[in-house]
Amino acid sequence: MKQYRIIPLFLALLLALTACGGEPPASSEPGSSSADASQAEDPPVEAIPFTLAVYPEFSLHPALAANRANLTLLPLLYESLFTVDASFQAQPLLCQSYTVSEDKLTWTLTLRSGVTFSDGTPLTGQAVADALNLARSPKGRYAQRLADVAGLAAPEDAPRQVVITLHRPNAALPALLDIPIALGAEDRPAGTGPYVLSQWEDSLSLTAREGWWQAGEKPLPVTSIPLRAVTRSDELIYAFDAGEVSLVDVDLTATNAMGYAGNYQAWDYSTTDLLYLGFNTQRGVCRSPQVRQTLALAVDRNTIASALYANHAIASPLPVHPSSPLYSPGAASSAPAYDPEELAAQLEGQRLQTQTLSLVVNSENTAKSSAAQRIAYQLEAAGLTVELRQLPFEDYAAALARGEFDLYLGETVLTAGFDLAPLLSSAGALNYGGWRDGETDLLLSALRAASPEEASAAAEGLFARLNDQVPIVPILFKNGSVLTQWGRLSGLSPVRGNVFCGLENWTVK
Repeated sequence: MKQYRIIPLFLALLLALTACGGEPPASSEPGSSSADASQAEDPPVEAIPFTLAVYPEFSLHPALAANRANLTLLPLLYESLFTVDASFQAQPLLCQSYTVSEDKLTWTLTLRSGVTFSDGTPLTGQAVADALNLARSPKGRYAQRLADVAGLAAPEDAPRQVVITLHRPNAALPALLDIPIALGAEDRPAGTGPYVLSQWEDSLSLTAREGWWQAGEKPLPVTSIPLRAVTRSDELIYAFDAGEVSLVDVDLTATNAMGYAGNYQAWDYSTTDLLYLGFNTQRGVCRSPQVRQTLALAVDRNTIASALYANHAIASPLPVHPSSPLYSPGAASSAPAYDPEELAAQLEGQRLQTQTLSLVVNSENTAKSSAAQRIAYQLEAAGLTVELRQLPFEDYAAALARGEFDLYLGETVLTAGFDLAPLLSSAGALNYGGWRDGETDLLLSALRAASPEEASAAAEGLFARLNDQVPIVPILFKNGSVLTQWGRLSGLSPVRGNVFCGLENWTVK
Protein backbone atom coordinates (compact mmCIF):
# COMPACT_ATOMS: atom_id res chain seq x y z
CA MET A 1 0.00 0.00 0.00
CA LYS A 2 1.25 3.48 -0.87
CA GLN A 3 0.10 6.55 1.05
CA TYR A 4 -0.23 10.10 -0.19
CA ARG A 5 -0.91 13.15 2.00
CA ILE A 6 -1.50 16.47 0.27
CA ILE A 7 -2.17 19.64 2.33
CA PRO A 8 -4.22 22.00 0.19
CA LEU A 9 -2.76 25.41 -0.48
CA PHE A 10 -5.78 27.22 0.87
CA LEU A 11 -5.09 25.85 4.38
CA ALA A 12 -1.62 27.38 4.34
CA LEU A 13 -3.06 30.70 3.16
CA LEU A 14 -5.74 30.55 5.84
CA LEU A 15 -3.11 30.05 8.56
CA ALA A 16 -1.10 32.96 7.20
CA LEU A 17 -4.12 35.25 7.20
CA THR A 18 -5.00 34.22 10.76
CA ALA A 19 -1.48 34.97 11.96
CA CYS A 20 -1.47 38.44 10.37
CA GLY A 21 -5.01 39.49 11.20
CA GLY A 22 -4.60 40.50 14.85
CA GLU A 23 -7.51 40.57 17.35
CA PRO A 24 -11.05 40.15 16.07
CA PRO A 25 -13.13 43.36 16.04
CA ALA A 26 -15.25 44.09 19.13
CA SER A 27 -18.96 43.48 18.77
CA SER A 28 -21.26 46.53 18.75
CA GLU A 29 -24.21 44.45 19.92
CA PRO A 30 -25.13 44.97 23.60
CA GLY A 31 -24.79 41.99 25.87
CA SER A 32 -22.41 40.09 23.51
CA SER A 33 -18.68 39.53 23.57
CA SER A 34 -16.00 37.71 21.63
CA ALA A 35 -15.83 35.16 24.46
CA ASP A 36 -19.52 34.43 24.07
CA ALA A 37 -19.08 33.91 20.32
CA SER A 38 -16.10 31.58 20.77
CA GLN A 39 -18.06 29.37 23.14
CA ALA A 40 -20.95 28.87 20.71
CA GLU A 41 -20.97 25.32 19.35
CA ASP A 42 -21.02 24.64 15.60
CA PRO A 43 -23.65 22.18 14.45
CA PRO A 44 -22.20 18.65 14.16
CA VAL A 45 -20.96 17.65 10.71
CA GLU A 46 -22.61 14.48 9.52
CA ALA A 47 -20.07 11.92 8.34
CA ILE A 48 -20.39 10.83 4.72
CA PRO A 49 -21.14 7.09 4.61
CA PHE A 50 -19.02 4.66 2.64
CA THR A 51 -20.07 5.52 -0.92
CA LEU A 52 -19.18 4.20 -4.35
CA ALA A 53 -19.61 5.71 -7.80
CA VAL A 54 -21.96 4.49 -10.51
CA TYR A 55 -22.71 5.58 -14.06
CA PRO A 56 -26.47 4.85 -14.09
CA GLU A 57 -26.80 5.44 -17.83
CA PHE A 58 -24.38 2.57 -18.56
CA SER A 59 -24.88 -1.18 -18.22
CA LEU A 60 -24.12 -3.06 -15.03
CA HIS A 61 -24.22 -6.44 -16.75
CA PRO A 62 -20.90 -8.21 -16.02
CA ALA A 63 -20.59 -9.61 -19.55
CA LEU A 64 -21.60 -6.42 -21.36
CA ALA A 65 -20.48 -3.48 -19.21
CA ALA A 66 -17.52 -1.38 -20.31
CA ASN A 67 -17.49 1.52 -17.84
CA ARG A 68 -14.66 1.13 -15.31
CA ALA A 69 -16.57 2.51 -12.32
CA ASN A 70 -19.47 0.14 -13.01
CA LEU A 71 -17.07 -2.77 -13.48
CA THR A 72 -15.60 -1.99 -10.06
CA LEU A 73 -19.01 -2.63 -8.46
CA LEU A 74 -19.57 -6.02 -10.06
CA PRO A 75 -17.87 -8.29 -7.45
CA LEU A 76 -20.37 -6.96 -4.89
CA LEU A 77 -23.31 -8.08 -7.05
CA TYR A 78 -22.02 -11.13 -8.91
CA GLU A 79 -19.82 -14.15 -8.28
CA SER A 80 -17.83 -16.38 -10.61
CA LEU A 81 -17.09 -20.08 -10.90
CA PHE A 82 -13.52 -19.41 -9.75
CA THR A 83 -11.64 -16.46 -8.33
CA VAL A 84 -8.01 -15.63 -9.12
CA ASP A 85 -5.80 -14.82 -6.12
CA ALA A 86 -2.78 -12.52 -5.80
CA SER A 87 -0.50 -15.22 -7.27
CA PHE A 88 -2.82 -15.69 -10.25
CA GLN A 89 -4.04 -19.08 -9.06
CA ALA A 90 -7.65 -20.17 -9.52
CA GLN A 91 -9.67 -20.80 -6.37
CA PRO A 92 -13.13 -22.42 -6.58
CA LEU A 93 -16.13 -20.26 -5.69
CA LEU A 94 -19.44 -21.18 -7.33
CA CYS A 95 -17.76 -24.30 -8.70
CA GLN A 96 -17.54 -27.01 -6.05
CA SER A 97 -15.46 -29.51 -8.05
CA TYR A 98 -14.58 -30.51 -11.61
CA THR A 99 -13.24 -33.38 -13.70
CA VAL A 100 -11.24 -33.32 -16.93
CA SER A 101 -11.32 -35.87 -19.73
CA GLU A 102 -8.21 -37.82 -20.68
CA ASP A 103 -7.67 -35.71 -23.82
CA LYS A 104 -8.04 -32.54 -21.65
CA LEU A 105 -10.74 -31.15 -23.95
CA THR A 106 -13.86 -31.76 -21.87
CA TRP A 107 -14.34 -30.21 -18.43
CA THR A 108 -17.33 -31.13 -16.26
CA LEU A 109 -17.95 -28.62 -13.47
CA THR A 110 -20.23 -29.32 -10.52
CA LEU A 111 -21.79 -26.25 -8.88
CA ARG A 112 -22.29 -25.62 -5.17
CA SER A 113 -25.70 -26.51 -3.82
CA GLY A 114 -27.98 -24.03 -2.10
CA VAL A 115 -26.84 -20.98 -4.08
CA THR A 116 -29.51 -18.64 -5.40
CA PHE A 117 -29.62 -15.44 -7.39
CA SER A 118 -30.88 -12.32 -5.65
CA ASP A 119 -34.40 -12.87 -7.06
CA GLY A 120 -34.53 -16.36 -5.52
CA THR A 121 -33.78 -18.31 -8.72
CA PRO A 122 -31.52 -21.33 -8.00
CA LEU A 123 -28.06 -21.42 -9.55
CA THR A 124 -28.08 -24.18 -12.20
CA GLY A 125 -25.79 -25.49 -14.88
CA GLN A 126 -28.12 -24.04 -17.51
CA ALA A 127 -27.93 -20.57 -15.94
CA VAL A 128 -24.13 -20.77 -15.95
CA ALA A 129 -24.02 -22.04 -19.55
CA ASP A 130 -26.31 -19.19 -20.66
CA ALA A 131 -24.16 -16.62 -18.84
CA LEU A 132 -20.90 -17.91 -20.31
CA ASN A 133 -22.38 -18.16 -23.81
CA LEU A 134 -23.34 -14.49 -23.57
CA ALA A 135 -19.86 -13.67 -22.26
CA ARG A 136 -18.18 -15.36 -25.24
CA SER A 137 -20.59 -13.98 -27.84
CA PRO A 138 -19.38 -11.23 -30.20
CA LYS A 139 -20.95 -8.58 -27.96
CA GLY A 140 -19.53 -10.06 -24.75
CA ARG A 141 -16.48 -8.74 -22.91
CA TYR A 142 -14.86 -12.18 -22.80
CA ALA A 143 -15.11 -13.26 -26.45
CA GLN A 144 -11.34 -13.30 -26.92
CA ARG A 145 -10.62 -14.98 -23.60
CA LEU A 146 -13.07 -17.80 -24.34
CA ALA A 147 -12.19 -18.16 -28.02
CA ASP A 148 -11.00 -21.75 -27.45
CA VAL A 149 -14.36 -22.82 -26.02
CA ALA A 150 -16.07 -25.06 -28.56
CA GLY A 151 -19.29 -25.52 -26.62
CA LEU A 152 -21.16 -25.22 -23.32
CA ALA A 153 -23.92 -27.56 -22.21
CA ALA A 154 -25.97 -28.34 -19.11
CA PRO A 155 -26.81 -32.07 -18.79
CA GLU A 156 -30.55 -32.66 -18.27
CA ASP A 157 -29.91 -35.37 -15.69
CA ALA A 158 -27.46 -33.24 -13.68
CA PRO A 159 -28.92 -29.74 -13.10
CA ARG A 160 -25.92 -28.61 -11.05
CA GLN A 161 -23.38 -29.42 -13.76
CA VAL A 162 -22.06 -27.55 -16.77
CA VAL A 163 -19.85 -29.15 -19.43
CA ILE A 164 -17.25 -27.05 -21.26
CA THR A 165 -15.63 -28.41 -24.42
CA LEU A 166 -12.41 -26.88 -25.77
CA HIS A 167 -10.89 -26.74 -29.23
CA ARG A 168 -7.45 -27.43 -27.75
CA PRO A 169 -6.18 -28.37 -24.29
CA ASN A 170 -5.75 -25.62 -21.73
CA ALA A 171 -4.91 -26.67 -18.19
CA ALA A 172 -5.36 -23.07 -17.02
CA LEU A 173 -9.07 -23.01 -17.89
CA PRO A 174 -10.19 -22.41 -14.25
CA ALA A 175 -8.10 -19.22 -14.19
CA LEU A 176 -10.09 -18.01 -17.20
CA LEU A 177 -13.42 -18.61 -15.47
CA ASP A 178 -13.34 -15.72 -13.00
CA ILE A 179 -16.21 -14.37 -15.12
CA PRO A 180 -19.14 -13.03 -13.05
CA ILE A 181 -22.31 -15.07 -13.55
CA ALA A 182 -25.52 -13.09 -14.09
CA LEU A 183 -29.10 -14.20 -14.70
CA GLY A 184 -30.33 -12.94 -18.06
CA ALA A 185 -29.12 -10.23 -20.41
CA GLU A 186 -30.70 -7.10 -18.93
CA ASP A 187 -28.55 -4.11 -17.97
CA ARG A 188 -29.10 -4.80 -14.24
CA PRO A 189 -29.51 -8.57 -13.91
CA ALA A 190 -29.72 -10.60 -10.72
CA GLY A 191 -26.51 -12.06 -9.28
CA THR A 192 -25.44 -14.39 -6.49
CA GLY A 193 -23.19 -11.85 -4.73
CA PRO A 194 -23.43 -10.35 -1.22
CA TYR A 195 -25.32 -7.22 -2.28
CA VAL A 196 -28.35 -6.41 -4.41
CA LEU A 197 -28.94 -3.20 -6.36
CA SER A 198 -31.73 -1.12 -4.79
CA GLN A 199 -33.42 2.00 -6.12
CA TRP A 200 -35.45 4.62 -4.28
CA GLU A 201 -36.81 7.28 -6.64
CA ASP A 202 -33.66 8.47 -8.47
CA SER A 203 -31.16 7.14 -5.90
CA LEU A 204 -29.29 3.84 -6.21
CA SER A 205 -27.63 1.85 -3.45
CA LEU A 206 -26.28 -1.61 -2.69
CA THR A 207 -28.09 -3.50 0.06
CA ALA A 208 -26.77 -6.61 1.82
CA ARG A 209 -28.66 -9.76 0.78
CA GLU A 210 -30.43 -11.81 3.42
CA GLY A 211 -30.12 -15.04 1.42
CA TRP A 212 -26.46 -14.82 0.43
CA TRP A 213 -24.95 -18.29 0.70
CA GLN A 214 -21.73 -17.04 2.36
CA ALA A 215 -23.45 -14.77 4.89
CA GLY A 216 -22.60 -17.00 7.86
CA GLU A 217 -18.90 -17.19 7.02
CA LYS A 218 -18.16 -13.69 5.75
CA PRO A 219 -19.77 -10.83 7.71
CA LEU A 220 -20.04 -7.65 5.66
CA PRO A 221 -18.54 -4.43 7.06
CA VAL A 222 -21.56 -2.35 5.93
CA THR A 223 -25.14 -3.35 5.17
CA SER A 224 -25.89 -0.48 2.79
CA ILE A 225 -23.66 1.32 0.31
CA PRO A 226 -25.03 4.51 -1.30
CA LEU A 227 -24.09 4.96 -4.95
CA ARG A 228 -23.09 8.43 -6.13
CA ALA A 229 -24.39 8.90 -9.67
CA VAL A 230 -21.88 10.45 -12.09
CA THR A 231 -22.00 11.05 -15.81
CA ARG A 232 -18.48 12.25 -16.67
CA SER A 233 -14.93 11.44 -15.60
CA ASP A 234 -14.28 14.94 -14.27
CA GLU A 235 -17.42 14.63 -12.14
CA LEU A 236 -16.05 11.40 -10.67
CA ILE A 237 -12.73 13.09 -9.88
CA TYR A 238 -14.52 15.96 -8.14
CA ALA A 239 -16.74 13.59 -6.16
CA PHE A 240 -13.73 11.61 -4.93
CA ASP A 241 -11.65 14.68 -4.13
CA ALA A 242 -14.61 16.11 -2.18
CA GLY A 243 -15.04 12.89 -0.19
CA GLU A 244 -18.42 12.11 -1.74
CA VAL A 245 -17.01 8.86 -3.17
CA SER A 246 -14.95 6.71 -0.81
CA LEU A 247 -13.10 4.45 -3.25
CA VAL A 248 -12.08 4.35 -6.91
CA ASP A 249 -10.18 1.73 -8.95
CA VAL A 250 -7.70 3.36 -11.34
CA ASP A 251 -4.72 2.76 -13.60
CA LEU A 252 -2.44 5.63 -12.63
CA THR A 253 -0.16 5.05 -15.65
CA ALA A 254 -2.86 4.60 -18.29
CA THR A 255 -3.27 6.70 -21.39
CA ASN A 256 -5.28 9.79 -20.42
CA ALA A 257 -5.21 8.69 -16.77
CA MET A 258 -7.44 10.87 -14.63
CA GLY A 259 -5.65 13.05 -12.10
CA TYR A 260 -6.79 12.67 -8.51
CA ALA A 261 -5.76 15.06 -5.75
CA GLY A 262 -6.72 15.52 -2.12
CA ASN A 263 -5.94 13.36 0.87
CA TYR A 264 -5.96 9.70 -0.15
CA GLN A 265 -4.31 6.33 0.25
CA ALA A 266 -3.32 4.04 -2.65
CA TRP A 267 -3.50 0.25 -2.43
CA ASP A 268 -1.70 -1.34 -5.38
CA TYR A 269 -2.43 -4.79 -6.77
CA SER A 270 -0.69 -6.95 -9.39
CA THR A 271 -2.01 -7.28 -12.93
CA THR A 272 -1.15 -9.23 -16.08
CA ASP A 273 -0.55 -6.02 -18.07
CA LEU A 274 2.88 -6.55 -19.71
CA LEU A 275 5.11 -3.81 -21.12
CA TYR A 276 7.78 -5.14 -23.49
CA LEU A 277 10.22 -4.20 -26.25
CA GLY A 278 9.47 -5.96 -29.53
CA PHE A 279 11.69 -6.57 -32.57
CA ASN A 280 11.11 -6.86 -36.29
CA THR A 281 12.43 -10.41 -36.71
CA GLN A 282 11.65 -10.55 -40.43
CA ARG A 283 13.89 -7.83 -41.81
CA GLY A 284 16.67 -5.49 -40.76
CA VAL A 285 19.45 -6.11 -38.26
CA CYS A 286 17.00 -7.45 -35.64
CA ARG A 287 16.57 -10.66 -37.63
CA SER A 288 19.64 -11.93 -35.79
CA PRO A 289 19.10 -13.36 -32.27
CA GLN A 290 22.63 -12.21 -31.37
CA VAL A 291 21.71 -8.63 -32.23
CA ARG A 292 18.46 -8.89 -30.26
CA GLN A 293 20.37 -10.21 -27.24
CA THR A 294 22.73 -7.25 -27.51
CA LEU A 295 20.01 -4.62 -27.86
CA ALA A 296 18.24 -6.09 -24.83
CA LEU A 297 21.15 -4.84 -22.71
CA ALA A 298 19.83 -1.29 -23.20
CA VAL A 299 16.64 -1.91 -21.25
CA ASP A 300 16.88 -0.60 -17.67
CA ARG A 301 13.82 -2.36 -16.25
CA ASN A 302 14.23 -1.26 -12.65
CA THR A 303 14.50 2.44 -13.46
CA ILE A 304 11.57 2.31 -15.87
CA ALA A 305 9.40 0.61 -13.24
CA SER A 306 10.45 2.77 -10.31
CA ALA A 307 10.92 6.19 -11.89
CA LEU A 308 8.89 6.31 -15.09
CA TYR A 309 6.02 4.21 -13.74
CA ALA A 310 6.33 5.74 -10.25
CA ASN A 311 6.58 2.31 -8.57
CA HIS A 312 3.14 1.36 -9.90
CA ALA A 313 4.79 -1.57 -11.68
CA ILE A 314 7.18 -4.44 -11.04
CA ALA A 315 10.18 -5.15 -13.26
CA SER A 316 10.30 -8.60 -14.85
CA PRO A 317 12.85 -10.15 -17.24
CA LEU A 318 10.31 -12.90 -18.03
CA PRO A 319 6.89 -12.58 -19.69
CA VAL A 320 5.32 -13.99 -16.51
CA HIS A 321 4.56 -12.01 -13.38
CA PRO A 322 7.06 -12.60 -10.54
CA SER A 323 4.14 -13.50 -8.24
CA SER A 324 3.10 -16.41 -10.47
CA PRO A 325 4.28 -19.96 -9.67
CA LEU A 326 5.35 -20.15 -13.33
CA TYR A 327 8.02 -17.53 -12.71
CA SER A 328 11.51 -19.06 -12.62
CA PRO A 329 14.28 -17.21 -10.72
CA GLY A 330 16.85 -19.30 -12.59
CA ALA A 331 15.48 -18.35 -16.00
CA ALA A 332 15.16 -14.74 -14.86
CA SER A 333 18.85 -14.61 -13.94
CA SER A 334 19.73 -15.98 -17.39
CA ALA A 335 17.74 -13.34 -19.28
CA PRO A 336 19.63 -10.38 -20.80
CA ALA A 337 20.00 -7.70 -18.12
CA TYR A 338 20.75 -3.98 -18.32
CA ASP A 339 24.46 -3.44 -18.93
CA PRO A 340 25.42 -0.27 -20.89
CA GLU A 341 29.14 -1.08 -20.94
CA GLU A 342 28.61 -4.57 -22.31
CA LEU A 343 26.09 -3.11 -24.78
CA ALA A 344 28.72 -0.76 -26.23
CA ALA A 345 31.35 -3.53 -26.33
CA GLN A 346 29.07 -5.97 -28.14
CA LEU A 347 27.90 -3.37 -30.65
CA GLU A 348 31.50 -2.59 -31.45
CA GLY A 349 32.35 -6.27 -31.77
CA GLN A 350 29.40 -6.80 -34.13
CA ARG A 351 30.26 -3.61 -36.05
CA LEU A 352 26.79 -2.19 -35.53
CA GLN A 353 27.68 1.22 -34.14
CA THR A 354 26.90 2.94 -37.46
CA GLN A 355 23.44 1.39 -37.73
CA THR A 356 20.23 3.43 -37.64
CA LEU A 357 17.25 1.84 -35.92
CA SER A 358 13.61 2.88 -35.98
CA LEU A 359 11.77 2.66 -32.63
CA VAL A 360 8.01 3.29 -32.58
CA VAL A 361 5.84 4.00 -29.54
CA ASN A 362 2.34 5.28 -28.85
CA SER A 363 2.73 8.98 -28.09
CA GLU A 364 -0.55 9.19 -26.18
CA ASN A 365 0.84 7.47 -23.10
CA THR A 366 3.34 9.53 -21.12
CA ALA A 367 4.93 6.63 -19.25
CA LYS A 368 5.46 4.56 -22.41
CA SER A 369 6.86 7.52 -24.31
CA SER A 370 9.30 8.19 -21.47
CA ALA A 371 10.34 4.52 -21.40
CA ALA A 372 10.96 4.54 -25.16
CA GLN A 373 12.99 7.72 -24.84
CA ARG A 374 15.16 6.15 -22.15
CA ILE A 375 15.79 3.04 -24.25
CA ALA A 376 16.62 5.20 -27.28
CA TYR A 377 19.04 7.24 -25.16
CA GLN A 378 20.85 4.11 -23.97
CA LEU A 379 21.18 2.80 -27.51
CA GLU A 380 22.48 6.12 -28.81
CA ALA A 381 24.94 6.40 -25.91
CA ALA A 382 26.35 3.07 -27.06
CA GLY A 383 26.89 4.36 -30.59
CA LEU A 384 23.70 3.63 -32.52
CA THR A 385 21.47 6.16 -34.24
CA VAL A 386 17.85 5.79 -33.18
CA GLU A 387 14.89 7.29 -35.01
CA LEU A 388 12.28 7.51 -32.27
CA ARG A 389 8.80 7.76 -33.81
CA GLN A 390 6.18 8.76 -31.25
CA LEU A 391 2.87 8.19 -33.00
CA PRO A 392 -0.83 8.61 -32.20
CA PHE A 393 -2.41 5.24 -31.49
CA GLU A 394 -3.99 4.73 -34.92
CA ASP A 395 -0.71 5.54 -36.71
CA TYR A 396 1.21 3.42 -34.19
CA ALA A 397 -1.08 0.43 -34.79
CA ALA A 398 -0.79 0.89 -38.55
CA ALA A 399 3.01 0.95 -38.34
CA LEU A 400 2.99 -2.31 -36.38
CA ALA A 401 0.60 -3.95 -38.84
CA ARG A 402 2.84 -2.98 -41.77
CA GLY A 403 6.08 -3.93 -40.02
CA GLU A 404 7.46 -0.40 -40.37
CA PHE A 405 9.88 -0.55 -37.44
CA ASP A 406 13.03 -2.17 -36.16
CA LEU A 407 11.86 -2.00 -32.55
CA TYR A 408 8.56 -1.11 -30.91
CA LEU A 409 7.41 -0.60 -27.36
CA GLY A 410 4.31 -2.72 -26.82
CA GLU A 411 1.79 -3.41 -24.09
CA THR A 412 -0.66 -6.29 -23.78
CA VAL A 413 -2.93 -7.76 -21.13
CA LEU A 414 -2.26 -11.47 -20.70
CA THR A 415 -4.62 -14.04 -19.20
CA ALA A 416 -4.17 -15.13 -15.60
CA GLY A 417 -2.63 -18.34 -16.97
CA PHE A 418 -0.04 -16.27 -18.88
CA ASP A 419 -0.82 -17.75 -22.27
CA LEU A 420 1.83 -16.21 -24.52
CA ALA A 421 0.56 -17.73 -27.77
CA PRO A 422 -1.14 -14.53 -29.04
CA LEU A 423 2.16 -12.68 -28.58
CA LEU A 424 4.77 -15.26 -29.56
CA SER A 425 3.25 -18.09 -31.61
CA SER A 426 3.73 -18.13 -35.38
CA ALA A 427 0.02 -17.38 -35.89
CA GLY A 428 -0.37 -15.07 -32.89
CA ALA A 429 -2.64 -12.08 -33.41
CA LEU A 430 -0.22 -9.85 -31.45
CA ASN A 431 2.95 -11.18 -33.10
CA TYR A 432 3.77 -7.89 -34.83
CA GLY A 433 7.46 -8.74 -35.02
CA GLY A 434 6.76 -11.72 -37.29
CA TRP A 435 8.48 -14.24 -34.98
CA ARG A 436 8.27 -17.68 -36.60
CA ASP A 437 9.79 -20.56 -34.69
CA GLY A 438 8.46 -24.12 -34.66
CA GLU A 439 10.20 -24.97 -31.41
CA THR A 440 8.61 -22.01 -29.65
CA ASP A 441 5.19 -23.07 -30.95
CA LEU A 442 5.65 -26.55 -29.50
CA LEU A 443 6.81 -25.18 -26.16
CA LEU A 444 3.84 -22.80 -25.98
CA SER A 445 1.43 -25.66 -26.64
CA ALA A 446 3.16 -27.85 -24.06
CA LEU A 447 2.81 -25.17 -21.39
CA ARG A 448 -0.88 -24.65 -22.16
CA ALA A 449 -1.59 -28.36 -21.78
CA ALA A 450 0.68 -28.95 -18.78
CA SER A 451 -0.90 -30.07 -15.52
CA PRO A 452 -0.09 -28.08 -12.36
CA GLU A 453 2.60 -30.64 -11.55
CA GLU A 454 4.15 -30.31 -15.03
CA ALA A 455 3.73 -26.56 -15.51
CA SER A 456 6.99 -25.39 -13.91
CA ALA A 457 9.14 -27.68 -16.06
CA ALA A 458 7.21 -26.67 -19.18
CA ALA A 459 7.69 -22.99 -18.34
CA GLU A 460 11.43 -23.51 -17.80
CA GLY A 461 11.76 -24.99 -21.28
CA LEU A 462 9.88 -22.09 -22.86
CA PHE A 463 11.87 -19.44 -20.98
CA ALA A 464 15.18 -21.04 -22.00
CA ARG A 465 14.17 -20.77 -25.65
CA LEU A 466 12.99 -17.17 -25.28
CA ASN A 467 16.20 -16.15 -23.48
CA ASP A 468 18.21 -17.68 -26.29
CA GLN A 469 16.22 -16.19 -29.18
CA VAL A 470 14.89 -12.97 -27.56
CA PRO A 471 11.85 -12.33 -29.80
CA ILE A 472 10.78 -9.74 -27.20
CA VAL A 473 12.32 -8.12 -24.14
CA PRO A 474 9.92 -8.20 -21.17
CA ILE A 475 10.20 -5.00 -19.13
CA LEU A 476 7.53 -4.84 -16.42
CA PHE A 477 4.03 -5.69 -15.28
CA LYS A 478 1.86 -2.73 -14.36
CA ASN A 479 -0.07 -2.41 -11.11
CA GLY A 480 -3.65 -1.34 -10.66
CA SER A 481 -4.44 1.02 -7.80
CA VAL A 482 -7.34 1.42 -5.40
CA LEU A 483 -7.59 4.96 -4.04
CA THR A 484 -9.44 5.49 -0.76
CA GLN A 485 -10.16 8.52 1.37
CA TRP A 486 -7.43 8.93 3.99
CA GLY A 487 -8.07 6.85 7.08
CA ARG A 488 -11.59 5.77 6.08
CA LEU A 489 -10.75 2.14 5.23
CA SER A 490 -8.32 -0.50 6.41
CA GLY A 491 -7.72 -4.18 5.76
CA LEU A 492 -7.88 -3.95 1.95
CA SER A 493 -6.31 -6.76 -0.08
CA PRO A 494 -7.37 -6.03 -3.68
CA VAL A 495 -6.62 -8.42 -6.53
CA ARG A 496 -6.94 -8.16 -10.28
CA GLY A 497 -10.63 -8.13 -11.14
CA ASN A 498 -11.87 -7.73 -7.55
CA VAL A 499 -10.85 -4.78 -5.43
CA PHE A 500 -13.26 -6.05 -2.74
CA CYS A 501 -11.38 -9.31 -2.21
CA GLY A 502 -11.42 -10.10 1.52
CA LEU A 503 -14.23 -7.59 2.13
CA GLU A 504 -15.08 -9.36 5.40
CA ASN A 505 -11.71 -8.17 6.79
CA TRP A 506 -12.31 -4.49 6.01
CA THR A 507 -12.83 -1.84 8.65
CA VAL A 508 -14.96 1.10 7.51
CA LYS A 509 -14.75 4.30 9.59
